[in-house]
Amino acid sequence: MNLLINFNIAQWRAWAPGLESVDDWQAWSRQPVILPVNDAAPDVSFLPPMQRRRLSRLARMAFSVGWPLAEGRPDLPLVFISRHGETPRTFEILKDLAADQPLSPTQFSLSVHNAVIGLWSIMRNETSEMTALAATGDGLEHGMLEAAALLNEGAPAVLLVITEEQPPKVYEPWVDDVPFPYAIGLLLTRGDDWQLALSTPQVPPSGSDWPHALDLLRTLLNNETTCQHAWKNRVWTWQRNR
Repeated sequence: MNLLINFNIAQWRAWAPGLESVDDWQAWSRQPVILPVNDAAPDVSFLPPMQRRRLSRLARMAFSVGWPLAEGRPDLPLVFISRHGETPRTFEILKDLAADQPLSPTQFSLSVHNAVIGLWSIMRNETSEMTALAATGDGLEHGMLEAAALLNEGAPAVLLVITEEQPPKVYEPWVDDVPFPYAIGLLLTRGDDWQLALSTPQVPPSGSDWPHALDLLRTLLNNETTCQHAWKNRVWTWQRNR
């Protein structure tokens, strides 16, 4: 199977604990390391206090990278991607369930995978098309396909946000692809500055030590022209044409 889409990355933003500015990310991209575990959360002071209280760190990360990119762009479609979602919140719910404690309807409603886009819609009074994807290791690329379809249908721009939270330690034997909490926002427009190709070679190349989204960010920051990601029998090739 072969597939090819074209697009422009008009703007981007990223956040991780201790990595907030372009200079911070530039330094990390030259010498990537696993960041120390801490409870730092991004600044979302642009939201009223009552609204901020409802946001988990995962939601705050998504808002912190997405909100500035959406400013001045009403009716901006959103594609939200997270492989693991609100693992800290769901784990607390599971602990209450195991202890026969009453479950909080609010906590449950905010733990589902599309909670972030629901909050986004409410807080921005936004009614444009929104999609929440729970994909595997190449969720970023599946989100790009969704965004490309929206652009092809006539959307002048699409906001793509991918974010992962640090899972509770109990998940460590099963979740090994979140080196630290991170969020990346891409404002995508129509064009041919970039292309993304999917192929299924007989022998896929070995995978990267970093999640696909962080590898793509390093490609952007280091002005590299090609970035290749392998997941199972799928190989995705990002090519910068300009």
